[in-house]
Amino acid sequence: MKVYCISDNVDTQMGLRLAGIEGVVLHDRDLVLECLEKLIKDDNIAIVLMTTKIVNLCPDVVSKYKLELSKPLLVEIPDRHGSAEIGETIDKYISEAIGIKL
Repeated sequence: MKVYCISDNVDTQMGLRLAGIEGVVLHDRDLVLECLEKLIKDDNIAIVLMTTKIVNLCPDVVSKYKLELSKPLLVEIPDRHGSAEIGETIDKYISEAIGIKL
């Protein structure tokens, strides 16, 4: 099983590449969605790391995939320019999944 990274900047992609994680740098919503579709169909991909900016390009699709797919696991990672509001993101996913605002 492999890990793959979809990043919005070269620094994150190169850092993960040094750790043996392949990936791409994208800036366009359509290209991100196309890449995600390919990764979902690839049985060798177990985890897809996505920077916060990439997730923000298509939050509706990422949320849908997180709720519906058992594989690959989609994980949001902050880039070097800031931190993600992970707590708020988790609250949002739980609220969407159970239908109750936390």
